[in-house]
Amino acid sequence: MADRNQNYRVTGLVGVPTDYSDRKNWAHLPENTDKEVDTFFVYPTVYANPEPGAPAIVPVEDEMLRAGVMEHFKEAPQAFIDLTNLYEPFYRQSNITALAGKSGEEALEYQKQEQRTDVYAALDYYFEHYNQGRPFILAGHSQGSMMLKIALTDYFREHSDYLKRMVAAYVIGFAITTDDLKANPALQFAEGADDTGVIVSWNVEGPENKHAVNITVMKNAISINPLNWKRDDTYAPASENLGDRLSILGDNGIFPIGFDVHRPGLADAQVDIERGVVVCTTLADHYVQSMAGMPNIFGPASLHLSDYPAYWDNIRENVQTRIKAYFSRSAGKSHGKSA
Repeated sequence: MADRNQNYRVTGLVGVPTDYSDRKNWAHLPENTDKEVDTFFVYPTVYANPEPGAPAIVPVEDEMLRAGVMEHFKEAPQAFIDLTNLYEPFYRQSNITALAGKSGEEALEYQKQEQRTDVYAALDYYFEHYNQGRPFILAGHSQGSMMLKIALTDYFREHSDYLKRMVAAYVIGFAITTDDLKANPALQFAEGADDTGVIVSWNVEGPENKHAVNITVMKNAISINPLNWKRDDTYAPASENLGDRLSILGDNGIFPIGFDVHRPGLADAQVDIERGVVVCTTLADHYVQSMAGMPNIFGPASLHLSDYPAYWDNIRENVQTRIKAYFSRSAGKSHGKSA
């Protein structure tokens, strides 16, 4: 049964929320909170089942969903786990087949069902029972970033005080647009490597995806370059890449069987301002391949699965930079108040 103390100030939520007082409904909780900053991580699409009768919105109890989440835990969450206290809830998510044929806007609306209810309930429980007033990072990828985008433009509008402690929101693998920012003046997009309280976002594509339909790319999208941390189209050569964590694929060319870690100088990056994405010209071997029976919703030259891995060490360095900047600015504000 859901915690009756959870306070829902957002209306229009669908269904009964998952009970986050039950530790079994968290994919990861820290053993201790010895770090100064938390990360609240929302996982991407891990459920891809085209079989007839497969759920469109997957219950958190589903064994296939849980197995997928735990397998993914070896990937993007590892960028944050030894730098912060990591919290990752299980949430009801969309089977990827339910998103096929939808535009980014349509997909966002579809996510405002039980998926949104669970993410909000998990945020409520996290802030009320786990956070203890610490600064925090929001992080996700793909469908997880869709959920964070919804939360930033809705949940955090009703809980704006929390934003004062947000180090950054890494909303990677789904578009943030200029329209989102205009509609939500409290939200700011990163302008450099060390600003805080900001959204950090990009989608990575090969040049051949320039005019392709990609569910993660929307009109008026914006991205920041994960190598030089600029918003303009200044090219960042692969020599600026500190190291990747790209997957080693199995015989079927789809499922990772391991990682090549910390190979500097592989992936380059340049912001395509018109399309609002990061273009990488050096990773054609890592373009997303569709599984048999699954739709290709990312275009022929998407590097969606490489959004984190291609720039791994630069991302980790940036997390540390923003945490340091957050505490430096907080100390400055405290000093100013006491002067």
